[in-house]
Formats: sequence, C-alpha cells, structure tokens
Amino acid sequence: MKPLLRIVLLLLILPAFTPTIAQTSRQVNHQSQAWFSVNTTARITDRWSVLLDLHERRTNFLANGNFDFVRGGVQYNIDKNFSVALGYGHMWLHPTTPGWKTISNENRIYQQVIYTSKLHKATLLQRFRNEQRWQQKIAGDKLTGEQRFTNRFRYLLSVTIPVFKNDKLPSLCIADEILLHMGKDVVYNTFDQNRLFAGIRQKISKDLSFDTGYMIVYQQKFSGYQYDCNNTFRLFFYYTPVLHKK
Repeated sequence: MKPLLRIVLLLLILPAFTPTIAQTSRQVNHQSQAWFSVNTTARITDRWSVLLDLHERRTNFLANGNFDFVRGGVQYNIDKNFSVALGYGHMWLHPTTPGWKTISNENRIYQQVIYTSKLHKATLLQRFRNEQRWQQKIAGDKLTGEQRFTNRFRYLLSVTIPVFKNDKLPSLCIADEILLHMGKDVVYNTFDQNRLFAGIRQKISKDLSFDTGYMIVYQQKFSGYQYDCNNTFRLFFYYTPVLHKK
C-alpha cells in the first residue's frame, strides 16, 4: 500500500504548485447539471472483454447540452481483480458562450488499469487512466483549424458499502476522482478537475446495475483564475454480460 499512498498524496499536492496569475481574483461559475451514461463491459473470452461507454451531460439540469461522448476499447483481464485496457473516445463539446452554436470535437486515446479489492464488507475499486486528447479550438463561434493537445492523468477511488443483508436492496456508493493534465497550452491549471460522488448502487439483474446520486464537479479553466462548480445529478448504468461459454 505504501507506493499507492505516495501516488495519491502526489496527486493531491501537485495542484498547489500550479502557477497562478498575479492580482487576479478567483471567479467561480456555479451550474446545475445532469449526467447520464451506459457503461458496457462485455466478456468475450476468459481473458478478453470489449468496452463501450455512452455519455450525455446537460447544463441547467436538462435544458442545454454540455457534451456527448462515446468511448470504446478492449480489456485484458489478468485475474478477477486486475485488468488493463486500451481504447479510443470521441466527444462533442457544446459551446458555453450564449448565442454560440459551433460544437468542438475531441479525439481521445486512453490507457487504464483497474484493481478491485475487499475491505471487510466494502468493495474498493481503484482506476488509473491516462488520456491523450486532441481538442478543436474555437474563436468567435468559428473553428480556428488549430487543436489543443493535452495529456491527462486520472485516479478514481470508488467504495461500495452494503447497508442491508439482502443484496437486492441498494448499497451506499462513495467515489472521488482527481484529474491532472499537462501540455504546452497548460500554463495555469495543471489541476484540471475533481469529481466527488455520493449515492446508491442498485443491482437490477445478474448483468445490469446502476448508481445514482449527487456529484460535485470542480474544474479549473485554462485561464487559471476561472472555475466551474457543477452540482450534478448522476445516473450511470453498468452492463456486464458474459458472451462466451465457460
């Protein structure tokens, strides 16, 4: 556990070393959002799985689009608790400036490692994900023809705690993910965002479950002094079919 603790502590203290703009006060934009997704992990052999995630996030709760995202990949299951994956994602990011209509496209390659373990009755999931992101730049509601490249590191810790003896009843779910990125355009915000979630996890069937609850997303913009604080309703479905015969 010692190497893991060092990594977590490093992720937490790195934002303190991010440069800041002198004599510029912090500006925080508070928003309400809703985030829906379907996350599929389909096992096709004992070792290999296919991944497919679909996401939609909206601002002003349901009124306006924020982004649409699709992510696919392949996963190799080293054992029942440890897996590695590689994949590609594409995002359609809606403009936030009133009156603008141009959508920015983002292409993304990612690599990830997932490790699950037990702590008494609780289930712990830890995920390390590295993303290479190419984002279209927009100025004056028009595409500039330029792209912003960033390399983003993500660490997620999720804890599922049974509350009832009957496993058909919901469990408590608490998760936190910190995201850091770097690149030549990243000057003032090595810290990208933090996502803290609390809610319930409910099993629907052997292959299907969901979690729902409240997530607060705190994101620092590229200017360094502007932030988004998103109070988010989250509903994520998880589909995990086994498509091969044992």
